[in-house]
Parts: sequence; structure tokens; C-alpha cells
Amino acid sequence: MPRTGAPDDTLPIEHSEVRVNNVLLHIAASGPPDGTPVFLLHGFPDAWFGWEYQIKFLARNGFRVIAPDQRGYNLSEKPTGIKLYELEHLTKDIISLADHFNYDTINLAGHDWGAAVCWNIATHHPERVKRLAIVNVPHPAVMASYLKRHPRQMIKSWYIFVFQIPRLAEKLARLGNWRLLISAFPKYLPRSTTDRYREAWSQSGAITGMINWYRAAFRSARTTASSPTEVTCPTLIIWGKNDRYLSYAMAPLSLEYCQDGKLVTFEKTSHWVLLDKPDEVSKLLLNHFQ
Repeated sequence: MPRTGAPDDTLPIEHSEVRVNNVLLHIAASGPPDGTPVFLLHGFPDAWFGWEYQIKFLARNGFRVIAPDQRGYNLSEKPTGIKLYELEHLTKDIISLADHFNYDTINLAGHDWGAAVCWNIATHHPERVKRLAIVNVPHPAVMASYLKRHPRQMIKSWYIFVFQIPRLAEKLARLGNWRLLISAFPKYLPRSTTDRYREAWSQSGAITGMINWYRAAFRSARTTASSPTEVTCPTLIIWGKNDRYLSYAMAPLSLEYCQDGKLVTFEKTSHWVLLDKPDEVSKLLLNHFQ
């Protein structure tokens, strides 16, 4: 049975707002101020607290952990306009956040869309990333190629096409007290946790901001041939093989783009590895970032 509770609260999680790259981001942070920095980036339809277990675990082990609500999500600002959710802006948010805290280099981990941002930072700003950890998202070049050649992955990604429809996507998401989004998560989550997500999605402008990540990516889709693809920093890929959204076949293919890469898989674990295996993921991140 997965553990869904957070570790002890000996180190509190601090909350603040930081304006970077023309957007106000809500930041959750923990750990000694002089600790080695680790940035944890959430995906869809998550929020900073999707990483809560790992935040507290890494903080207890001496790291300074920074976990933002990314733009459009939960308590962070939600800019109007699809173009403002292009990967260029999402990447600059995190680089600017590191600049704000005067970090020349950071350890970086991401899940889902957060992992996509991490891949982009590692390839376009390699000098800023000390070590990289990716959870259940393939390298972007692998994703682009795999989608073209494997119709089954296209079927798994059906929701991306639904998200392109203005207003309808938002309406479907809100139906039945957010039933569709709740169904994306593991069924064992307690009501207190699902209510926490419902509150995050109910923030003014949040659901449109969240979906705009997909809309911006769909509109700006292009070949990756002219973009840097190789990841030079040590990279850990963690993958739950029972992912109903992304094919595991893309995980080992992603290793081919990493100069120093390692893949760790969990056989019966879903897309939500952070929730399914909180202890195991926390220890993997600790060992990797140490």
C-alpha cells in the first residue's frame, strides 16, 4: 500500500511570492538556507504539493528545496493569452527564479510537464544544471518522433486534442466537481488530498492557465532538429511502467540523448510515481543529487 502521508514536520515549508520573468510565482521552500539547491517542478494537473513528501525528505537531508506553483497553476499568477505559456516562457521562469536566489547552478527534477521544462532547461541552459532528474516524461525529441510512428501513443494522448477546444475543455474539466481531473490520480488518495487539488483548480483563471500549456505546445509544435538535444549533466530517469498516458518504450530511448544517464523503473507503478512510491523516489533523488 503506497504511503500518502508526508514525513514529519521538523523542518517547516515556507511560502512566499516572487516576481520573476514578469510573472508572480508562489514558492514553497524548505531546508537550510545555505543548503545545496534543488528545484522540483510539478506537471498537469498538479501543484507544488505533489512534491510535498520529497520536499520534506530532501530538506531533512540538508538540501534547500524550492518548489514553485508554475505559471497558470494554483497560487501563482495566471497570465492571459496562450502565447505566454510557450516553453520559452516556462523555461525562463525557472532560470529567472534561480537568478533571484543567486544560484549559478541547481539540481533540477520534474514530473510530467515539469519534466518537459527540465529537459528544455538542461538542453538550452546546460551551464545552469548540476544534476537532472526526470519522472515519467520522455526526452522531447523522443516524444516527437514516437508520436509520428506509433498511433497507440497518439490514442493515449487523446486529451491533448480535446484541450485545444476553447471553453469546452474547461467545462469538461469542471463537470462533477472536477471528476475528470480527479480520475487522473490514483484512487487511493484520501479525500483531504483530492479536496486540496479541487481548491487549486478552482483558483480564478487556473484551469484555463493549466490547459494553456497544452494549447501553446500544440500551436508551436515544430521539429527539434535545429534545437540542442543532448543532455550533458548526470541524468536520472525514473519511470513507472504502468503509465496509462506515456509509453514506457520512450524511457530507454530517452537515455540515448544523455551523456551520463541512468534509468530506474517501477514495474507496477503508475504515472504518479511521486505518490505511488514516495520513499523510493525520495531516496533515489537524494542519492542522485548527493
